[in-house]
Amino acid sequence: MFRLLFSRRWWWTTLLVAAAIAVTVLLGFWQVGRYQVNHAFNNHLDAMQAAPTLDLASADPAGLTGMEYRAVTAAGNYDLAHQVAIRNQVWEQTWGQDVGYDLLTPLVLADGRAVLVDRGWIPLVDGTRAAWAQFDQTGTVHIQGVIRLPAAPEMGGGVPDPTLAPGQTGLDFWNLVDLKRLQVQIPHPLLPFYIQLSPDPSQAGLPYRAVPVPEPADDGSNLGYATVWYLFSLLLFFGYPVYLKKQTEGTSISSKK
Repeated sequence: MFRLLFSRRWWWTTLLVAAAIAVTVLLGFWQVGRYQVNHAFNNHLDAMQAAPTLDLASADPAGLTGMEYRAVTAAGNYDLAHQVAIRNQVWEQTWGQDVGYDLLTPLVLADGRAVLVDRGWIPLVDGTRAAWAQFDQTGTVHIQGVIRLPAAPEMGGGVPDPTLAPGQTGLDFWNLVDLKRLQVQIPHPLLPFYIQLSPDPSQAGLPYRAVPVPEPADDGSNLGYATVWYLFSLLLFFGYPVYLKKQTEGTSISSKK
């Protein structure tokens, strides 16, 4: 059989079948990997939703970067002079989608550090720093939300923000929540995450707060797809020699006639 597989007539077909087997096996491994990632995310999401609300004042911020989507409370004063807006944010309306901004404001904590707070969505018409004054909250504020991690530029689906021009001290509008670059224009040491405010039934006006917790990833189909790819590889691996054998047997019979 080995000689037949790599005979002058069949060697090219054998290489193509071998390549197809390799591709289907790799696709199976990829689907298993996707299952593991999605399953781990779902387990993490369940654990964070089941965990009690954490008070930021009594927590070690360094350990919170592994707790994305965990509920957290904090108290401090908004630094309204250094708030920024994130572009291309969508709010679902009854008639469709409306594009606007998310308003991010540093919350200065008692120890002098600050955490960026996503206060919610505002419309395009309020896309000036002067218009943001209508949303000002002064004095000590108590917030509740969930921990969020900034997305890397290649993962966030957006265009990286430009660098500052000579003489420019900061950007008012950003495409991504880039904490390292935002730190350059914010005078308070920023924590390595931001807080997305949870919806508050008592607040009906702007900024609108979106539901911050994502839907669980669909990990059920990944194993099914992996099984299909592995079955394809087995079919090729065992079926191709059988096919060759039948072809050669048919050729031998025809030649005898």
